[in-house]
Parts: sequence; structure tokens; C-alpha cells
Amino acid sequence: MRNLFMIVLAVVLTGCLGMPENIQPVGEFNAQRYMGKWYEVARLDHSFERGLTKVTAEYAIKESGKISVINRGYLAEQDEWKQAEGKAYFVDSEQEGYLKVSFFGPFYGSYVVFELGEKYEYAFVSGPNNDYLWLLSRTPSVDNELKDKFINKSKVLGFDVNNVIWVEH
Repeated sequence: MRNLFMIVLAVVLTGCLGMPENIQPVGEFNAQRYMGKWYEVARLDHSFERGLTKVTAEYAIKESGKISVINRGYLAEQDEWKQAEGKAYFVDSEQEGYLKVSFFGPFYGSYVVFELGEKYEYAFVSGPNNDYLWLLSRTPSVDNELKDKFINKSKVLGFDVNNVIWVEH
């Protein structure tokens, strides 16, 4: 019975570390350049972000090599800021935009950077499957050309772009 529990636990803990079939993480990833504040410009909706505006994510490398993650957003309905603190680690290599992120103890989910601006000014990010998608930027808004690029590429990769939410800042 204990072996069955351990197998189930292992599946649960690693089950969210995949990535969508057509997604490839960016190579030559520079973690130092990725650190800092990012604005969530667009996303597919999920219960943990439902209703949030002014969403940001801040990343910092700690001495241990762990990456701290602070996600923050405003919930107008309750007139309050929501914040979640997490940690991230590289899955395969620090030169690849493929990390595992946890906000809930030992449970990790994929964080896959599949497109990155040359100057690290924007990032297209996926989770473990096509239900998770974000457009992050160093600024609260981006031009229509980048929005179109995000939508077109995401659609080709199998994301439901009809349900993309453009985040208010």
C-alpha cells in the first residue's frame, strides 16, 4: 500500500512539469537578464488570477540559486491587492527557458518561455499544457504589432486565443 501511495504522490508532484506538444523553450536563456519586474499584458484565465488587474511578476535569483517569484494583482471587486510568493528552479539547464515554479509547497508547475524579445523586453510563456498562456512585458502595455504576433503564434501552437484576456494596468 505504501508503494502505491508513493507512486501516486510522484505522479501528482511531477504531473505538471510537461509542456504543450508544439512548444520549445528558448535556448541561450540568460537568467540574470530575465530577473526583475514583468507586467502581465495578456493571459488565459484561471481561478487563481480571475478578476485580477494590474498584474505583475517579480523574479530574483537568491544566493542558493533558487529564483524567488512574487506575483501581485489588484482585485477591484474586493478593493484589495493579492500577492503570491513562490520559488522556481531550472528543469534541465540554466541556458534554457524551462523552469518549474511552486506557490504551494512541494507542488510544481511548468513555466516555459517559448519566445523572448532580443532585449528581454517581452516574453511568451506557457504552462504544462495549452490551458496556460501569458504575454509578459517590461512595460504595462505593448504595441499592436506585438499583440498580433502573440495571438498569431499562440493560435498556430494550439492555444485558444479567443479566450485571451488583455490585462488592465
